[in-house]
Amino acid sequence: MLEVVFHILVTAILLFVVGKIVAGIEVRDAKAALLGALVLGLTNALVRPVLVFFTLPFTIITLGLFLFVINAVTLMIAAAFVDGFKVRGFGPALMGSLLLSLLNLAVSAVF
Repeated sequence: MLEVVFHILVTAILLFVVGKIVAGIEVRDAKAALLGALVLGLTNALVRPVLVFFTLPFTIITLGLFLFVINAVTLMIAAAFVDGFKVRGFGPALMGSLLLSLLNLAVSAVF
């Protein structure tokens, strides 16, 4: 349980950083970052597997690159549910999801 809370806190911090770096993504405050991280985690747990299943042929044809599109869609879905967390279009969502994935990978490598 403590590991889940830690992961949500780290994701919230990284989401705030992504909001500062990527134009088109806005994270207003810490509350929006925490809620965004929580909703993003729920979206990744509930919606992402369904999207991956239904888009499996595209994922195979693109050798897995379509998963970046799915990550961008989950980021946009999370932003739609959280007040103070905005994603203005697919381009910023794609860049934000790529950066968030890379930052998560870096943090995971450290810990």
